[in-house]
Amino acid sequence: MPLALPAIIESWFASRGWRPRRHQMDMLAAAARGDHALLVAPTGAGKTLAGFLPTLSDLIAHPTDRLHTLYVSPLKALAVDVRRNLLTPIEEMGLAVSVETRTGDTPSDRKARQRVRPPHILLTTPESLSLLLSYPDAALLFSDLRTVIVDEVHAFATQKRGDLLNLSMARLQAINPALRRVALSATVADIDAYRAWLAPDGDIDTVIPVLGEAGAEPNVAILIPEGRVPWSGHSGKYAAKQVMAEIEARQTTLVFCNTRGLAELIFQELWSANDANLPIAIHHGSLSIEARRKVESAMAAGKLRALVATASLDLGVDWGNVDCVIQMGAPKGSSRLLQRIGRANHRLDQASEAIVIPGNRFEYLEARAALDAVEARERDADDFRVGSLDVLAQHVMGLACAGPFRAEELLEEVRSATPYSGLTAEAFDHVLHFIEGGGYALRAYDRFKRLTQDVDGQGNVLWRVSHPRFIQQHRLNAGIIVDQPALAVRFANGRKLGTVEEGFAAQLRPGDSFFFSGMALEVVRMDTSDLTVRATSKQARIPSWGGSRMAMSTRLADRVRHFLAEPQEWHRFPPDVREWLEMQKLRSALPQPGQLLIETFPHEGRHYLVCYSFEGWNAHQSLGMLLTRRMESQGLMPLGFVANDYALAVYGLKPITDPQSLFSADILDHEFVDWVEQSSLLKRAFRDVAVIAGLIERQHPGKRKTGRQVTFSTDLIYDVLRKYQPDHLLLKAAWADARARMTDVGRLGDLIDRAATTMLHVTLERVSPLAVPVLILIGREHVAQTAAEDALLIEAEALVAEAMRAD
Repeated sequence: MPLALPAIIESWFASRGWRPRRHQMDMLAAAARGDHALLVAPTGAGKTLAGFLPTLSDLIAHPTDRLHTLYVSPLKALAVDVRRNLLTPIEEMGLAVSVETRTGDTPSDRKARQRVRPPHILLTTPESLSLLLSYPDAALLFSDLRTVIVDEVHAFATQKRGDLLNLSMARLQAINPALRRVALSATVADIDAYRAWLAPDGDIDTVIPVLGEAGAEPNVAILIPEGRVPWSGHSGKYAAKQVMAEIEARQTTLVFCNTRGLAELIFQELWSANDANLPIAIHHGSLSIEARRKVESAMAAGKLRALVATASLDLGVDWGNVDCVIQMGAPKGSSRLLQRIGRANHRLDQASEAIVIPGNRFEYLEARAALDAVEARERDADDFRVGSLDVLAQHVMGLACAGPFRAEELLEEVRSATPYSGLTAEAFDHVLHFIEGGGYALRAYDRFKRLTQDVDGQGNVLWRVSHPRFIQQHRLNAGIIVDQPALAVRFANGRKLGTVEEGFAAQLRPGDSFFFSGMALEVVRMDTSDLTVRATSKQARIPSWGGSRMAMSTRLADRVRHFLAEPQEWHRFPPDVREWLEMQKLRSALPQPGQLLIETFPHEGRHYLVCYSFEGWNAHQSLGMLLTRRMESQGLMPLGFVANDYALAVYGLKPITDPQSLFSADILDHEFVDWVEQSSLLKRAFRDVAVIAGLIERQHPGKRKTGRQVTFSTDLIYDVLRKYQPDHLLLKAAWADARARMTDVGRLGDLIDRAATTMLHVTLERVSPLAVPVLILIGREHVAQTAAEDALLIEAEALVAEAMRAD
């Protein structure tokens, strides 16, 4: 590849009044040397252009009619957006360079043509790349591939989609050993860890780190509510009128929410406060493709004043007219906040404007901690882990669809993918035999016999697909993202608005109403796959979606703990937050960094234990289950528990005098194992790994299984394996998922370890100020009536008065 920019590209820069930035030229130099490269640069620094400059330069110098560069994005929308932005300079320079996308939304005839006559640059996703590799002509298609560009690498490198992509890159490298790997990101904490992930065979020295120029410091503020910072809640909806005032004062605003349910709630709150009738819209992953594309086009055209969105728009989509980002509720991590801030202005030399709306007093501390972390350029740590075996099973089956393989050769190739570098021959053999027959407990069923062995002319053992129908089955069902059982939301004319999960739909009856896609909808009828609705003006409820809530990052949690232990910092806080902490210091104690504060006190005939661990809602939910089980065995008569991101409260009929015994380390060996095995956690995890590994089909030709059918199938197999083959590959994979993803067991273990050495137990006569935010949650889980809400509000005010009394 050329070391200098071609004259036509230099002229294009000059015509725009630009100059190539240092990191863009560094990327060009790395390409000229044939080095792999990781570019870490702030949003607006021209990362995407930096990634593609070597490709454009090489295509100008050495024209070809073959596929030259593969760009892999975590989001379909990002691939479409990059294509639009990449075509502009190509057309302005008059280059004969073709750019196309290939995602699940690409028409089948175009997909077929792309394999025969590919573009120069193909923009795709990890799943679509994996499917391309399942065709016999994959070796021909990728034989001249020069570069793979992985955009927003931080978004999926540590997840199962990252496992699949790394395995796919290993296959591409085997097809063309001269292939270059490039990764782009704005928010990477451990550069060396990502270099190792990107490198073939994990050889970190082959990946050159390229650091972008620092941009203007973002201008981020915390919105202080009119009145007092709330005691509880995490939506920030109390600030709807203030948020609308910010929207009215600006050109275009992105309003980020942490969950889909909150996005629907905040949209309704903003719409009610939208006295000026400004055009605002909503965007999240459960809305139909058509609805999302319509909103994205309206944003690109500057037709919206505000867009309420979730993580569906966290990444890379470039709308230059966005001049402010508002984060509703605490951001949960400095990297996430920085990523979202970067959606404003999208220019390196202009400060991005952002506002954080904390939902409650603890969230105020968290928001302040996040702003400090952004200012200190501190990023959240990423937890790299061993590659998942269910993903490996899917990948191996995909390669078998492309043609027969030798196990020894494929094992060597798989080990060159960093997440699988430590894979043993025994574990790989288990994966092969799982695909061959499902495991010995399922070996009697022909539908699980996807691979077979035979011998070639040289006496080598080859693995091949046992019947052509399994090839079609794989291509229909491959993918890492396992949707929860869901029903399509449709109008009577068939127009699809999106999907809601079966668990929420099961609570509805004809005549009930709910908010979705920014509208109030009334249920007309329901069948196994569709929820038919019509628009209504009736009072409506907010849908709920399953899945883990985002936990505050460990680095942010550490900063919040430091705030509590450093009164000299409190002058930065609003008066009511400062008063809250001062009263806690007077009445009880504030935990020191690394310390676990436990308070016990009576309240209205019950005895409470409150644990301030800051490990997140998921870990606290799990711990609450375990502690109440242990309290039961100790005769403490537990009544329940309640948790937020910062604390856990358990309560019962008898006082807890020895909390240390409740938190002993064996709780993770005894109660935890029993609880997970008896709960639905393991079955849910098994469902996901069974689908990913290809044991259960989601789709037949022309027909898609309902969520209930998939769940029924996986539950039957789960019960068989639990009884007859408890060491089955997928049960082990399900256990790993249940421990890590669904219960935050790593953070739970840290909490238990901390309890053993640093527990500070304070016995109080009544509720403490720090306990108020979590105790207010009691009774709120299933409240729907206004009268009940009013009663809870009165109860909360009494609780606050009791806690904040100095005597």
